Amino acid sequence: MQNNLTTILLLIFSIASYSQQKLTIEECYALAEKNYPLAKQINLLQQKSTYEIDALNKAKLPKIDLNAQATYQSDVIGLPTTLPGVESLNKDQYRATLDVNQLLYNGGMIAANTKLKEAQTLTQQQQVEVNLYQLKSRINYSYMMILLWQDQRELLFAKQNTIYSKIKEVKSGVKNGAILPASEQVLEAELLKLEQALTENSFQRIKEIQNLSSLTTTTIAENAVLERPITAFKANGTRPEIKFFDLQQDQIEASKNIIAKSNSPKLNAFGQAGYGNPGLNMLNNSFEDFYIVGLKLNWNVLDWNKSKTDKQALDIAKEVVATEKETFETNNQMQLNELQSEISKIEIIIKTDSQIIHLREKVVQSFDSQLQNGVITSSDYITELNQLFDAKTNQKVHQTQLELAKINYQTIKGTH
Repeated sequence: MQNNLTTILLLIFSIASYSQQKLTIEECYALAEKNYPLAKQINLLQQKSTYEIDALNKAKLPKIDLNAQATYQSDVIGLPTTLPGVESLNKDQYRATLDVNQLLYNGGMIAANTKLKEAQTLTQQQQVEVNLYQLKSRINYSYMMILLWQDQRELLFAKQNTIYSKIKEVKSGVKNGAILPASEQVLEAELLKLEQALTENSFQRIKEIQNLSSLTTTTIAENAVLERPITAFKANGTRPEIKFFDLQQDQIEASKNIIAKSNSPKLNAFGQAGYGNPGLNMLNNSFEDFYIVGLKLNWNVLDWNKSKTDKQALDIAKEVVATEKETFETNNQMQLNELQSEISKIEIIIKTDSQIIHLREKVVQSFDSQLQNGVITSSDYITELNQLFDAKTNQKVHQTQLELAKINYQTIKGTH
């Protein structure tokens, strides 16, 4: 029976462990990039670009217009003398035409506009990537805070177990008259404070889990196990902002290409077929059909250096983008330097934390013995136990700060 019960308990524990959600910080990044509402814009921008390019290419197709008009005019063209067989024109006139225009050559403007549209789309999509990348720092904070609250909860449970065992020892001492009854009450009051701390810890952890769920736009269970991130420094990476600046430069070059082609000659073929009164023969006062075909050339041979001025403005725009890129790289390096200094500082502090904990543990051991012998009160013991707990908590806080600083360093460098 005992073996069967053990087997059942192990089976239940295995099922619970298997169903427990596990998550890494890299998976959180991937979920945010996939599910965050802003991420939808990447596909939407591509669809928008496809429609706009398709609309540009429609200019290569013939343009067909159907026109009709009926007019009455106060006077018409007339001859000074009357000629046999020639009638005066009617003051009411009618005309219906079908006009066709076909672009034959426009200097490659359609292709240039298509390339500009593609460059604009890539730039806009990269701007979305930049905004999504900025979520990483918020994910880093929430992720590490969840781990910190988890570490603190383990410390609280360990302290709770310590006090439970002390209460048993004190009860025995009270029975034997070696310890005052008030000592037991002090320990029980400390247990209530621990329950409050555990409650606050639970709510704080849930709040950060909810924040992480919102950032990743997915459901994260309250009992989810978050794996500690790998904080080893990696090789140089590339921030999405750098690519964004480069794409802006490409977009400006595409705009300059359009300016260069704007003054190219444009050749169109046209045709017109119609029916009206009068037709093309103004002296024939009757309904007749007609047609016209031809070529039309348009060439702006002098734009008073407008194209040159527009290109100069775009050259300045390129310089502005270059200064923005340089400013970003400078600020980025400043952040990296500050984080490197912070990492070095915390590493030194953590070494001291271990020494403080070691000394506090010795003090608590000494006070533990004195409490059992009735030399000190429970209040004295609790004071030292709290000092040890605070030292261990500080160590966990500093370790979390160190891990967060290293993750942020990788994020700012573009390697995470």
